[in-house]
Amino acid sequence: MNMKPNPAELQFLHLAYNSFYDLYEEVMDESFWSKDDWYRFSKIRHGYSIYAELLSYEPLKYVIEQLKTARPPMEAEIGSELFKFVRNVMAHFPFYNSWNEVWISKSVINWQKSGQTIDKFLTKYAGKPAVKYRFWESEKKQMTYLSIAFPKAYDDDDYKIWLNDMISEKDGVKFSFILMKKIIDTQVES
Repeated sequence: MNMKPNPAELQFLHLAYNSFYDLYEEVMDESFWSKDDWYRFSKIRHGYSIYAELLSYEPLKYVIEQLKTARPPMEAEIGSELFKFVRNVMAHFPFYNSWNEVWISKSVINWQKSGQTIDKFLTKYAGKPAVKYRFWESEKKQMTYLSIAFPKAYDDDDYKIWLNDMISEKDGVKFSFILMKKIIDTQVES
């Protein structure tokens, strides 16, 4: 019988979860948002990268599938495809120093080869309506409302798609980290 997690997975999960939880605590602290742009961006990028790696863990794939029927519309797609898209943009185009600087275009994305992950995501979701979310910030005793927006189009090679138009830096990233944590928490026993 093949038990999950095996020893190698357990070691990886321990490292990934501890690192992600540390980043989560930092990002959710209000003082994080007064730090300089590059510092915030590097921490945010790191969080999306860890989460994207965790999504390859088989039990989390089942969680994402379950979200497709058990949660609000698009939550599974946001929690998997969109967050991987953000990670891939930051990993494959590492020349930005802040969230608000990040832009891509069809020609930049396909500079080497079309049909890769980022290209497929934008082809699939461009023109789709925005998805509205909210989250409760208990320390502020405040409900925060936000929209996750998809590009209006993805057919012009020179049309710039700005990351901050899709997901706002502060509220969008906080929401992202909350949803990521909610998804990976399903695999924590205690």
